[in-house]
Amino acid sequence: MHDISGSLRRQSLLVALVCVVCDAALFGLRGPLGGSGADWRAWVVLLGGVAVNAALAGPARYSGWVALAHALLFAGSPLLLCTCQGYVVGNNAGILIAGYRAGAWLRPKPAVLALLALLAGVVAGCIEGGGRTAADWRLTAISVSVSGLLPWLVGRYTTARRAYIADLERETDERRQHEEEAVKRAVLEERTTIARDLHDVISHHVSAIGVHAGAARLGLPDGAETVRKSLGAVESASRSAMADLRRLLDLLHAETHAEQPGLDNLDELVETVRAAGLPTRLTLRGEPRELPGSLDVALYRIAQEALTNALRHGEGPVEVELNHGRTEVVLTVTNGLRADRLTENGHAHRGLAGIRQRVTLFGGQVSYGETGEHWQLRTTFPVEST
Repeated sequence: MHDISGSLRRQSLLVALVCVVCDAALFGLRGPLGGSGADWRAWVVLLGGVAVNAALAGPARYSGWVALAHALLFAGSPLLLCTCQGYVVGNNAGILIAGYRAGAWLRPKPAVLALLALLAGVVAGCIEGGGRTAADWRLTAISVSVSGLLPWLVGRYTTARRAYIADLERETDERRQHEEEAVKRAVLEERTTIARDLHDVISHHVSAIGVHAGAARLGLPDGAETVRKSLGAVESASRSAMADLRRLLDLLHAETHAEQPGLDNLDELVETVRAAGLPTRLTLRGEPRELPGSLDVALYRIAQEALTNALRHGEGPVEVELNHGRTEVVLTVTNGLRADRLTENGHAHRGLAGIRQRVTLFGGQVSYGETGEHWQLRTTFPVEST
């Protein structure tokens, strides 16, 4: 913006300088200064022309006053000089620029007032000057149109064109922003879909491979070292694949992290359950640490699933405890829910199955069952020590 303002000021100075030089030179060649009849009135007209032309370099907000000054000089010059002898006024070029500036820079009402002043000044100058122009109304009308109306119309057209271009640019920017937002939403949805497929399908199968390989290795009889090594390699490969999957999930969740709740939202989750009528208390232990994004989300989802089960089937109160240890993070949810209400035909409830899958995905452990008169869910996740 600073460079544009400076450029406009330099251009205004150049325009004003050209008008001053041209009008002064024309007045000196064709005006009374070139003859024997030069007196103080000629110098008044000359200096007046220099002054009003120099005012063209001023701020645009004064364009109306500058146009009025040009109109007064154009109308007053014939009163001081005998222009019927062919003399010219001191602002022939300047009045054109003044009309253009008034049309281009002023708001409609002051622009119209400036136009009326210009038209009145040109009409008065043509009539007072005498000669053929004053005797023929058609020549007067042409002079008024050329010197007053036409520059003003060009200025208004320039303003309207500038506003039209600005509207087109704004529409283009808005359309581009909408297109970029649509692309971002599409990419975000695709990343979410990929992350969900990796978590719900691939990661569960890979974790199941590792679990079954470990169980088979532990069940081997002594002496089957070859098979034991093969199963151990399968376990190592599955753990490595799970680590890569977790990193990939963290990457996919990076842009959607703002939309994914985590442990920071655990208070809000507890408040929601408490507002639903189930007494719930949250206890935080240990020094909180920064966890991988996907693990942070997984812990929140596990707590959400456990509290949802407690809300549907529980008797309350519910105790939620999050313990940040040096090498592990433990989430424990305890309530009055009986174990037999979470099982159907000897199989774990769907909610518990989902919790186990999430825990297995991150190499953690899960245990649940009755502890006295309460039912407890405990999940443990290994983390790097700090």
